[in-house]
Amino acid sequence: MGGWAQLSNDGVEGPSHAEDSSVELGELKGILVHRRGLILGTAVLLAVLALVYGLVTPPLYSATAEILIDPRDRQIVSNAINPSTLSPDGGITQVESQVAVVQSNSVLLRAIETANLTADSHFNRVSFLSRLKARLMGQPLDTERTQDEATARTLDQLRRNLSVKRADKVLVIDVTVTAQEPAEAARLANIIADSYLADQSDARADASREAAGALTARLAEQRAAVQAAEDAVEKYRNDNNLISAGGVLVSDQALADINTQLANARNVTAYQKARVDQIQSIIASGRTPDATGEVMRSTVISSLRDREAALDQRISEMTLQLGARHPTLQAAQAQKVGIERQIRTELARIAASATADYNWAKAAEDELKTRQATLESQTRATDQVQVRLRELERDRDAVREVYANYLKRSQEVREQSNIDSTNARVISRAIVPIDKKGPPTPLLAVAGFFGGLGLGAALALLVEYASPTALSERQVRQAAGAPVLAVLPGSILRGRQPVRSGRRARNLSGLLGLVLRRLSTSRRERRSPVSVVLLCSAEADARARGRVASELAATAASRGERVLLIDADLMHSRAQGPAGLIDVLSGESRLSNAVQDCYDDQVRFMAIGGDRAVLKERDALRFTERLWMDAADSFDIVVVDAGDLTTNLRASALVATAEDILVVARLRSTPLEAIRAQTTAAGVMGRDLSGALVIGAGR
Repeated sequence: MGGWAQLSNDGVEGPSHAEDSSVELGELKGILVHRRGLILGTAVLLAVLALVYGLVTPPLYSATAEILIDPRDRQIVSNAINPSTLSPDGGITQVESQVAVVQSNSVLLRAIETANLTADSHFNRVSFLSRLKARLMGQPLDTERTQDEATARTLDQLRRNLSVKRADKVLVIDVTVTAQEPAEAARLANIIADSYLADQSDARADASREAAGALTARLAEQRAAVQAAEDAVEKYRNDNNLISAGGVLVSDQALADINTQLANARNVTAYQKARVDQIQSIIASGRTPDATGEVMRSTVISSLRDREAALDQRISEMTLQLGARHPTLQAAQAQKVGIERQIRTELARIAASATADYNWAKAAEDELKTRQATLESQTRATDQVQVRLRELERDRDAVREVYANYLKRSQEVREQSNIDSTNARVISRAIVPIDKKGPPTPLLAVAGFFGGLGLGAALALLVEYASPTALSERQVRQAAGAPVLAVLPGSILRGRQPVRSGRRARNLSGLLGLVLRRLSTSRRERRSPVSVVLLCSAEADARARGRVASELAATAASRGERVLLIDADLMHSRAQGPAGLIDVLSGESRLSNAVQDCYDDQVRFMAIGGDRAVLKERDALRFTERLWMDAADSFDIVVVDAGDLTTNLRASALVATAEDILVVARLRSTPLEAIRAQTTAAGVMGRDLSGALVIGAGR
C-alpha cells in the first residue's frame, strides 16, 4: 500500500458497475501472499515425499559402453555381398538405424541368454497383480512362470533399463544399462555391446549363406540351359553339314585358301605373260638379246655373247691389219655369223620355254577360278543357313556367360560367408560406476520443495479463480458498485479497544475524519434527522466490522461530536438483560433508557437488548424513525453495526432510513462474492451502498 493507511481517490459519486475479471500484477502478488499457507504446505509435502522417495527407493547405477560404427564396411573383396556405399548425409541415418538394431529383440535376447537374466530376480520379477492372480486361482506361483513368459518379462524389464542413443556429431552409439548393482550394470552393458557385434556378424554371414544357397539352387537350372543351348548348336551344325575347324567353317576356310591361291596364280600368269611378250619383242625387233634379264640369266647366251665379243675384237684387229678380203678375216666373219645363229636359236628355245610356262600358269589360274566359283556358290548357300546358326550361338554364349557368372558368384559368396566385413567395434567398454544415478537425496528434497512452490502457486491461483477474494481497491469497487472511501491499515484489528494515542491513532483518526467529511459533503438529501452511518460486511468479517465501527465512533467523538454506537447485528449478537435496540424497535423502550456508557465520554452505546421483547417487523420502520428523532436531540452522529445484511433481514428498517451505508472488506480475505451479496441485500432493502472501507492485508 505504500503506507500504513491511505485515503482512496475515488469519489463518492459515480460508482462504476462494470465488472473486470482481469488480475493485475500487484493482485497476483496478493493472491500468493494470501494463499501462502497452501503454497508452503504443498512445497513441504512435496519435499517430504521427495525425501522419502530418495530414502526408500534403492539406488540405481548406470554404466555405458561405446560402439564406433563406420557406415563403410571393410572392403575385403571388391564385390562383397553387403554394399559399403555411404549415404549422402555422411552415414548418420545408417548409424541411427543401428540404434534401433541394438534395442531389437534379436540382440537383447542374445544378451539375456548370455547373461542368464531369466534367473535374475531383478529382471524377472513377478508383479504383485500376477502373484495375487495366482493366489486367487489357487495355483502355485511357479506354474505361471513358463519359459516364454519369463523371457518376455525379462526382455521388457531389460528394455526399460536400457538406453541407446547416438552421441552428438560422431558415429558412436552409447549403450547405457541401469541396474541396482554397479558391477551388474557394467557387465550387462558390455554383454549387449558384444551381442550387437555378434548379431551383426551372424546377420551378414546368414545373408551370404542365403545368397549362396539361392545361387546354388539356380546353378542346376543354368547348367541345363547351357547344355540345351550347346546341343541345339551342334544339332543344327550336323543337320546343315556345317563343319568347322578352329571355330571357322571348312567351306569358308577353303574359299579363303582358294582366293589366296588364285591371287598368287594371277601374279604368276601375269609374270609369265610379261616374260613371253618381252622375249618375243626382242626376237621380232632383232635387238641385242642381252637387253632382258631372262636372256642375261641364260648361261648359253652368255657364253655365246662372250665368244661373239671376242670374235668382234679379232675381226676389228684383222680388218686393220689384214684387210677386208683376207681369208682369215672372212673366216672370222663366218664364225661370227654362226655364233649369231646359235644365239637366235637359243632365244627361240627360251621363248618356247617361257610360252610353255605361261600356258601352264594360265591353266592353273583357270582351274582355280573354276574352284573359286564352285566354293562361292557353296558359301552363299551356307551363309543363309549360318544366320540361324549365329543366333543359336549367341543364345548359347549368353546362357554360358550367365552360368559362368552364377558359378563364380556362388563360390565367392560361399567364401565371403566366413569373412566378417562389419566395420564396428567397441571403443570403450563399460566400467563399474561409482556414483549412483540421479540427484542426491538432499538435492531431490530441495527440488521437491521448489517444485512444490510452483505447484502450490498454481493451486493457489486455481483456488482463487474458483473463489476469488478482494485483492485490490479496484476489485472491491467493482464488487460493491460503490467507491472505496479509505484503505485502513491491518493493524486496526490489534487489541480489543480503539487506538487512543500515538502517531498511529492520529493517522487513523485523520483518515476516518476525512471519510466522515466526504460522507457529510456528498449527501444530497437527508433521510433522518440525525446523521446515521450504517456498516455491514460478511459474517466472516464481523470482528473487522465491529472494530471499524468503534474506530469510526471514536474518531467522530475526537472531533467533538456526540456519537451513538449501536450494535444492530440482530442475528448473531446475544440478547442482554438491559434494554437495547430490540426494545426500542419493538416500542417497549425509549432511547434514553436503552443507551449506556462506553469507553469514551462522547460515545454512548446501545446493545441488542430485548431478552424478553418481541420485534415486529411491521412496526420496525415507525419505531426506527422515532429512534432517529430521539437521537437527534442527544447525538450528532449514529454509527450502526448492522452485521451481515444477507442474514440480518430484521435490520431492513435501519438500512432503509440510514444516511450512509458502508461495506467493510478485508483485502486478501473477503470473498468478492460476499461483497456482491451485501450490495444485493442492500438493494433488496431499497438502498445502494454509499461506499466501502477496506482493511489492508498488513498486520
